[in-house]
Amino acid sequence: MPSLAQMTASLHIHNFYIGKLKAKQEQLFKSDPELAMLLDNVAAVLSEHALVLTDDIADMEDDDT
Repeated sequence: MPSLAQMTASLHIHNFYIGKLKAKQEQLFKSDPELAMLLDNVAAVLSEHALVLTDDIADMEDDDT
């Protein structure tokens, strides 16, 4: 199982890429709506995984106390 530090780093990376995908999706919305929709779907999957990571991190922090 990954350490708390690894999971926290992974969460930060997820959030970074979610922001990048959302920004690019907004730029492409008018010129390439299909690609914009694909980027939105990828961001949604990453967001779901980020929520799972957040819950796992909270559980690990609770176990440490």
